[in-house]
Amino acid sequence: MRGKLGKYLNEEIVYRIGRAYAQHLNAQRVVVGGDIRLTSESLKQTLAKGLMDAGCDVIDIGMTGTEEIYFAAFHLDVDGGIEVTASHNPTDYNGMKFVGRGAKPISGDSGLREIQKLAESRNFVATTTRGSLKQTSMLDDYISHLLGYINSEDLKPLKLVVNAGNGAAGHVIDAIEACFEKNAVQVEFIKIYHEPDGNFPNGIPNPLLPENRADTAEAVRKHGADMGIAWDGDFDRCFLFDENGAFIEGYYIVGLLAEVFLQKEHIKSKNNSTARDGGSDDFAGAKIVHDPRLTWNTIDIVKKASGTPIQSKTGHAFIKERMRAENAIYGGEMSAHHYFRDFAYCDSGMIPWLLVAELLSATGKSLSELVIERMAAYPCSGEINYRAKDVQSSIALVRDHYENSYEPEQIDTTDGLSMEFSDWRFNLRASNTEPLLRLNVESKGDSQIVKRCVAEVEALLKGGS
Repeated sequence: MRGKLGKYLNEEIVYRIGRAYAQHLNAQRVVVGGDIRLTSESLKQTLAKGLMDAGCDVIDIGMTGTEEIYFAAFHLDVDGGIEVTASHNPTDYNGMKFVGRGAKPISGDSGLREIQKLAESRNFVATTTRGSLKQTSMLDDYISHLLGYINSEDLKPLKLVVNAGNGAAGHVIDAIEACFEKNAVQVEFIKIYHEPDGNFPNGIPNPLLPENRADTAEAVRKHGADMGIAWDGDFDRCFLFDENGAFIEGYYIVGLLAEVFLQKEHIKSKNNSTARDGGSDDFAGAKIVHDPRLTWNTIDIVKKASGTPIQSKTGHAFIKERMRAENAIYGGEMSAHHYFRDFAYCDSGMIPWLLVAELLSATGKSLSELVIERMAAYPCSGEINYRAKDVQSSIALVRDHYENSYEPEQIDTTDGLSMEFSDWRFNLRASNTEPLLRLNVESKGDSQIVKRCVAEVEALLKGGS
């Protein structure tokens, strides 16, 4: 949940949410953290007070990104975790992200509405014993877990630009850097906007917006770096730039990481088979979950690597639920959310760049070389947003046009409207959080088709608005 401070969110509301969360989950121990926003510390203290007044013990792990709460929630014996954050929203916003035991998401379909109703009604059960507060750090354990995804000793000398987004991710980069230095790993970090400052002097930390990418791209070119990395406000998303400073769409990073995990799983399966009976590899094809917005590149890569692609509705709660149901090793969204089975199916903004750094070292290729063929094979529009008075009517209008004027090979309504033709496809869906339509178009090897189809859909939307 997020809201504008004063108007929709204040300390009284946060207190009531804390009490309601603990009561609804019957929680005995909960871990809390907060981002760098100027109001996050005071709101976190108020949240802890609400939890403790409900009889719940609170573990405060300090200034954190959301994924540090995810980690603590599955690493510790706790009933859940709450991060005080508004991610990439403006400075006059704040909010909270909730998970339950094992870092399972709490969303509108899995308890959030009940917590809301309880907080609004204030129908709190009286408790005889107030909970306790303990402050501790999980940083060392968290860093150790992150570095378990790669073989650090195999990293070649690399120069990386890291944009910590007004400092939210800075403490994690510093801790990883210290581990690298201790083990003589030759990775140099060029740090920009590294110190935590809740005033956001360097702009709202949201690299998904093209206007927020220039500083990272320029630093990559200036320092001759191998890669640039930028994070959003709570660093559960990371965005990558190649050695030329070019921004790489998250869609192509999904395919890259899917291939990495399938290769790792293949090797693990082969080694297990050999150790067990000296037999051949019995790799059965691990599962990769992806969203419906852009799919062809991911599906192609996963199938060629003997994996199984699984489509899920867009959104972290849906992706995580589907990954758990399928026991998928990795899930990715084109919006730069990347989910990992060994991270309790949660999203991380740190694991992706570590894996790509390992891949650069293993292949000897640059990042542009790793993605250029895939970008040419499946060029895409990137996500384009449109305001509409009635998003569902607009989607219906587009569907009617293409059903009547063309012969779509496939129509899918898993999330909005996806229509596939012989050489191009699109997804048009309503935003989960704003009165917007979001359009994504891709083709098979022809960027001009993408431009033509975007223009055609745009004309339909403007004509129907």
